[in-house]
Amino acid sequence: MNLKRKLLVTALPFAFCISGLAHAMTLKIAEIHPAGYPTVVAMENLGKKLEAATNGEIKSRMFAGGVLGSEKEVIEQTQIGAVQLTRVSLGSVGPVVPATNVFNMPFVFRDIDHMRKVVDGEIGQEILDAITNSDFNMVGLAWMEAGSRSLYTKKPIRRIEDLKGMKIRVIGNPLFIDTLNAMGANGIAMDTGEIFSALQSGVIDGAENNSPTLLEHNHFRVAKHYTQTHHLILPEPLLMSKDTWNKLSPEQQETVKKLAKEAQLEERDLWVAKETASNEKLKAEGVEFIEVDTKPFYDATAPVREKYGAQFAELIKRIEAVQ
Repeated sequence: MNLKRKLLVTALPFAFCISGLAHAMTLKIAEIHPAGYPTVVAMENLGKKLEAATNGEIKSRMFAGGVLGSEKEVIEQTQIGAVQLTRVSLGSVGPVVPATNVFNMPFVFRDIDHMRKVVDGEIGQEILDAITNSDFNMVGLAWMEAGSRSLYTKKPIRRIEDLKGMKIRVIGNPLFIDTLNAMGANGIAMDTGEIFSALQSGVIDGAENNSPTLLEHNHFRVAKHYTQTHHLILPEPLLMSKDTWNKLSPEQQETVKKLAKEAQLEERDLWVAKETASNEKLKAEGVEFIEVDTKPFYDATAPVREKYGAQFAELIKRIEAVQ
């Protein structure tokens, strides 16, 4: 056997080994929420199921608590394939995938049950496909739940007139700022980490978010009144790096899709439990839950839906028709 042929024969087993492992990988999963948070637990379990279903070809490592950076930084890492899987807020996707903004509008969903039926059906898949087919360089897999957002303030809001002139923190998105302004408040964009001190110092009079956020960020220690407007219900997409997706075999892609949908339902149950426990703790801490007639808030935000929803008129009609 000549040397050239001997080298080729020696190399063949290694070549077959490399070929067999072409789709083996370890997914780096990133989340800004802490360990134990519903989205973190659901994604951890998704990773475990993937490893079992692929006989160890796909493994995973969870990086929770923002250890890989802010949501913006995690998105950028996922877009270039340095992070493989993450959950992001829709506000971050909207500038690149305008179709996602339809879910960002105030009162576009009647309630949580309506939102679930929409995201579980054709419309939810269409929006995920819009993300996949965009320049965002990620693949839309499923929807994570984050409850509804209501107003928590230092002074009680029992009717929409009580909001007039109040400075309310919102996510830095023009649509959200316009929503609070339409209700009569002053919407003020601010990072989450700044809210507590801003409440203490009087820079803001309140904020809007779900109850786990009100509890876990200790905002309830200053803002003791939680007015149940439910003005925003924001499902959050579970996304995979497109570079990573393209390295998977068709069979692996189908497995990822299937298990992502299972994670969607699992996270939903985890969220309900988290929200229920948070509500109980907040009430025990003396937070007043104020029930209000939401129609005046709905009516006041009509101009916002008209301004931002014009391009989605047909889609909004389809959402409203979901029973």
